[in-house]
Amino acid sequence: MTLHRISVLLADQQVMQQDPRAQKIVLFGYLAIFAVIMWLMVFGPQRKKAKEQDLMLKALRAGDKIVTTSGILGLVLSIKDKSISIRSADAKLEILKSAVAEVTERGGDSGETKS
Repeated sequence: MTLHRISVLLADQQVMQQDPRAQKIVLFGYLAIFAVIMWLMVFGPQRKKAKEQDLMLKALRAGDKIVTTSGILGLVLSIKDKSISIRSADAKLEILKSAVAEVTERGGDSGETKS
């Protein structure tokens, strides 16, 4: 009887031990799932924000009031390929388009009709 019990205990231990290759596959599966979740959480919103910024810069017109990334408030005078001329208080500045943080007020000939 005791020999039978020992063989049952040994059989249970063999069943409980997992294949090391299977453990590695499961680990790599978890890492892949984690990488996909991180990709969606980090790069998804970043791409969306970049698209919104690009659309805002394409819709920028002379007469719009803007805020730059450094906090300067200005009125758009003219737009070039990579830069914008703005007037802020008594100063006329030329800034890069990428320095525009937001358009606070649409002005000039924006194509809107007022009712």
